Amino acid sequence: MKRFIIPFILMCVLFLSACGNSTKNQAAGDANKEDKSETETITYQSENGPIEVPAHPKRVVVLTGNAGDVISLGVNIVGVDEWSKASPLFKEQLKDVTTVSDEDLETIIELEPDLIIGGSDNNNLDRLKKIAPTVTYTYNKVDYLTQHLEIGKLLNKEKEAQDWIDDFKSRATTVGNKIKAKVGENSTVTVMESYDKDIGILGNSWGRGTEVLYQAMGLKMPEKVKEMTTKEGYYMISSEVLPDYVGDYLVVSKYNDQDNSYQKTELYKEMPAVKNDHVIEVDGNAFMFNDSLTLDYQLEYFEEQFLK
Repeated sequence: MKRFIIPFILMCVLFLSACGNSTKNQAAGDANKEDKSETETITYQSENGPIEVPAHPKRVVVLTGNAGDVISLGVNIVGVDEWSKASPLFKEQLKDVTTVSDEDLETIIELEPDLIIGGSDNNNLDRLKKIAPTVTYTYNKVDYLTQHLEIGKLLNKEKEAQDWIDDFKSRATTVGNKIKAKVGENSTVTVMESYDKDIGILGNSWGRGTEVLYQAMGLKMPEKVKEMTTKEGYYMISSEVLPDYVGDYLVVSKYNDQDNSYQKTELYKEMPAVKNDHVIEVDGNAFMFNDSLTLDYQLEYFEEQFLK
């Protein structure tokens, strides 16, 4: 009996030892995989040429209006611009994220980003590039859907970005057809935003829902708006000439801290769009951008407002 017990105990010891070594080897393998994931890079073809960026970025600083694209693609943001932080659509996702600008270099260093996304007009780009790989975009250099795809390529999530684009285009076409069937194929829509005592009339790619209305859903803008916004994307006017630019429907992007007194004037109240209750007011902070999350929100909002 003793001769049987001793070899059995020895076998157990050897088995446990082998299991221990296997667990250690697996843990080491997992650690190596994690290290490799953190150091792996891809080459992104930016508008300024190829740049090496993390294949799986984990700490991104966003200094331009693409925070919604990054959030929707499931990538972690550690620093963000103040305008994105002000959007109620991103409130939950950005609640613990530090607000930074292109001047807050020390704060950005402390955030230890592995990728920085900025605009071509940002300051201190040379210094930002020393902190982490920095990719910049020129606003409206590409259309809004291509911009989302570019962010997807940058974050190594091109398929996810393309899937959203295909789905959004399909949904927007369906909603656009419903709206045009109700308001008429030739009905026109004007998008405006007030700036102190002046008013900005917006073209077809200036955020505030313009991409959804004019490009995705195919609604029309008044000819005078099209003419005056072609060059800059927007056109500044005084409230006195507002009726000359307002179509059958008016979308008003509003901020609580802006002067909206023009809406109390007889000139404003007598415009056909106002008298016909064809005014759609939107939260300027929620409607500012044209990222994927904001576009989804805008599409749903317009569907509700136009078809109610």
